[in-house]
Amino acid sequence: MVQTTHYYSLKIKEVAKANMAKAFVFFSLLLLQTLLIMIIATSHVHGMFQLKEATIDEIQSAFARNEITSKHLVKLYKDEIFKRNPILRGVSDLNPDAEFEAEKADEERLAGKRGTKLSGIPVLVKDNIDFKKKKMSTTAGSYALLGSVVAEDAFVVKKLREAGAIILGKATLKQWNGFRSYNMPGGWSAYGGQGKNPYNLSNEVCGSSSGSAISMAANFATVSLGTETDGSIICPAAYNSIVGIKPTVNLTSRSGVIPISLRQDSVGPMARTVEDAVYVLDVIVGKDEKDEGTVNASKHIPEGGYAQYLNPRGLQGKRLGILRYPDSFNNFPENSVENATYQQLFQIMRDQGATLVDDIVIEKTEEIYENEMIALLAELKRDLNSYLANLVSSPMRSLTDLIIFNYKHYVLEKIIEYPQDMFLDANKFDGISKEVQEAISNLERLSKDGFEKMMKEKKLDALIYVGQKLVPFLAVGGYPAITVPGGYNNENMPLGVSFGGLKYSEPTLIEIAYSFEQATKKRRPPPDDVIILQVPQGRSSRAARFNKY
Repeated sequence: MVQTTHYYSLKIKEVAKANMAKAFVFFSLLLLQTLLIMIIATSHVHGMFQLKEATIDEIQSAFARNEITSKHLVKLYKDEIFKRNPILRGVSDLNPDAEFEAEKADEERLAGKRGTKLSGIPVLVKDNIDFKKKKMSTTAGSYALLGSVVAEDAFVVKKLREAGAIILGKATLKQWNGFRSYNMPGGWSAYGGQGKNPYNLSNEVCGSSSGSAISMAANFATVSLGTETDGSIICPAAYNSIVGIKPTVNLTSRSGVIPISLRQDSVGPMARTVEDAVYVLDVIVGKDEKDEGTVNASKHIPEGGYAQYLNPRGLQGKRLGILRYPDSFNNFPENSVENATYQQLFQIMRDQGATLVDDIVIEKTEEIYENEMIALLAELKRDLNSYLANLVSSPMRSLTDLIIFNYKHYVLEKIIEYPQDMFLDANKFDGISKEVQEAISNLERLSKDGFEKMMKEKKLDALIYVGQKLVPFLAVGGYPAITVPGGYNNENMPLGVSFGGLKYSEPTLIEIAYSFEQATKKRRPPPDDVIILQVPQGRSSRAARFNKY
């Protein structure tokens, strides 16, 4: 009897232990399930959506799977800006209504409204592009325009918003598009501060669309807009390891854009991939009755848009010229990392079916520079005066007003460090004189007899050049270009590969650039240890201003 009781006592203990173990496992699984549900409910990024390097297609897929909302996406980008922008200075202002506008996009999507590729996508626009919003100004990087009121959104911003994009804010720039001072560093403005390269804080960012490039490299938004007169999209894009497209002049409207020259200015997309840049290009091109140049140019937009030319085999059968002079691939020593990288990239192009024609030379570049500067200074005064005169509210109505403001506020605008000598030279012109007309005629002749003639004689589809180098013959003729990341040097500085072509050759350039990108996949995000992730003590007013959003 005692033995039997002892036996059953042991059995009961064993069963109890087993049940306790089962209960522990059950409750552990229940707890784990609850935690997973909480994680899914409260976070859209852990284990699923990844913000860093997210493309438009990836974001739209995440929207469709309810992994993230546009409103939460805006918050994530703002978090990145709060953490990194005090150092990088890529963003000058945030749209106070961005989250509300994103929430409306989410509601429309849930209601089944069919959107576009850009629906709910956060976009930054360069701070020379008008965005009509309370508490925001278009400043061109100067305190002179702080508080000014624009009549309406720039045409390209209207197009973005009609496509459902969310304007997240304004990107910094080299002040006045780089045309105030001959010795102003790339990426600096009084209002935005000194932009920094996310790959190497001590190195060049280039300009003038520096903030748009910095912000793309640092993942501050999905895509951005820049403007170019001579290298201002291509150069900063190359220096910051992103994609930049400078469209043929007049394909994109300049109405509502602070100008240098309507003859040379172009608005273009900046992004981390060719595909994303092309999606934006498809939205912003088109006829604008307020910009006469777009009327004829719009006839050259291909039916079905530009995205159809995202061809991974786009290099096949293409004939490409390697620019050696002026100021391109010949500048790198034979045993340098740069030279080795570019030689490898050339071989990849050949392996993808392209024919490369070496030793391309463009003559008379000094003559181009001289005539371009005469024309641009005169056009700056004319076109900037026109823009200022059309502001709804601003004490600044002319270039003369800006010059006086700078002298009165010389500390704020750093006039001693960066004199306004370009403004002063521009203000000497009185309209488009005979001298200026002659300079413009010379530029037209040099374009036709130089770049155009060479392209036709060599039967080239595109010209390859170093993205960091300015090539004025593309600028003065209004020709398009695309730059794509090509690698990095020993100092972790990006190396860009750029492709330039004849007017309206965007379809061919997109095929080449996309095929090159897919064959090389050279872009990588900046290393976190380069960028200080915590806002420093004693934050500047620029950083503090973001706190209200």
